[in-house]
Amino acid sequence: MAGKVNKDTMYAPPLDLSFKCINSMTGAMAEEPRTGLRRLQHTPEGKVCSRVLRLNNNILPDLSGFNEAIDHFIKDTSQLSWIDLSFNDLSTIDNVLTQYKNLRVLYLHGNSIITLGEVDKLVALPNLLSLTLHGNPMENEKGYRNYVMSALPQLKTLDFSAVTKQDRVTAAIWRRGFNQQKRPKRNFDV
Repeated sequence: MAGKVNKDTMYAPPLDLSFKCINSMTGAMAEEPRTGLRRLQHTPEGKVCSRVLRLNNNILPDLSGFNEAIDHFIKDTSQLSWIDLSFNDLSTIDNVLTQYKNLRVLYLHGNSIITLGEVDKLVALPNLLSLTLHGNPMENEKGYRNYVMSALPQLKTLDFSAVTKQDRVTAAIWRRGFNQQKRPKRNFDV
């Protein structure tokens, strides 16, 4: 079903579980989604027809049970294209996110992600076009923006800023230098 657009969910409102003080994905399943201007469409089984999930502004420390919670709410999780996990307490980028191959937008800003290498997990998301990571401790790492752009060259926006052609060139040059620094030095005095 990858690549196919489900017309039921294309323009559906988001499944909004933001600002609920959710501290676990199990706890998320006990919550009622917020209602917006447009009503959520439900299947006869009670699942929501949506391609967007908002779990922002909660207190999630990790994504244990994420798949089960999403399956509990959403009709066709393979069509999920936007996940907002901003302003939680996440310290890593969970591998569970890489299962959503149609993901185009991922908001992770305002969390507690320390290690820049966590971004490497997102290489498994070929359709990812927009990513936010600002407000995480990793943002203070030297070469942060270049690292992210070189790992995810398909990005169109990073931290709500457009990725320009010059950004891509700079990131590619930076990556070559970064890779050379990581190589072990050869000892020619043998």
